[in-house]
Amino acid sequence: MAGLDEVGRGPLAGPVVAAAVILPAVLPDGLAALLADSKTLRPAARDRAYAALLESEAVIGVGAASVREILQLNILHASMLAMRRAHARLDPAPDAALVDGNRAPGLPCPTQCVVGGDGVEMCIAAASIIAKVIRDRLMLRLDARHPGYGWASNAGYGAPAHLAALRRLGVTAHHRAGFAPVAALLAGN
Repeated sequence: MAGLDEVGRGPLAGPVVAAAVILPAVLPDGLAALLADSKTLRPAARDRAYAALLESEAVIGVGAASVREILQLNILHASMLAMRRAHARLDPAPDAALVDGNRAPGLPCPTQCVVGGDGVEMCIAAASIIAKVIRDRLMLRLDARHPGYGWASNAGYGAPAHLAALRRLGVTAHHRAGFAPVAALLAGN
């Protein structure tokens, strides 16, 4: 059974990232205690859980949808694409999947949607952690290349400092042109 989750549907910048995780039948000591919805964990706790997952025998697949794909498809369909990509990278392929949320991404196996699944299913929590850490690290790298937007701390979300930087510095290629604050700036409003 694989758990799938995505991170980054709401930000004004950066890709949406998804992960798919098949946990080992027997979890290493202490791993279960580290797994929770990534949004509820402090960064250091997420990093510990991420490292523990990588050190375990978990099977992990990661997928993303780019800013361009988000514009072309819309954020919902781009999120589904990222989850399908993450699932496709699992080897071996799972016999079934649990997906956080209320929409199935169209996987080639039986799929059950679990609203709030990252808080109740360990495999979905693991996917949430993997996706969040990878996306946050990507935004940290982008912050170094595009200083001033505060992506190292706001991960591309519409925080006041990010919105002020957008008005001051303008739009980058990593901003989502279809999202209202970015679209308004591009339209000259």
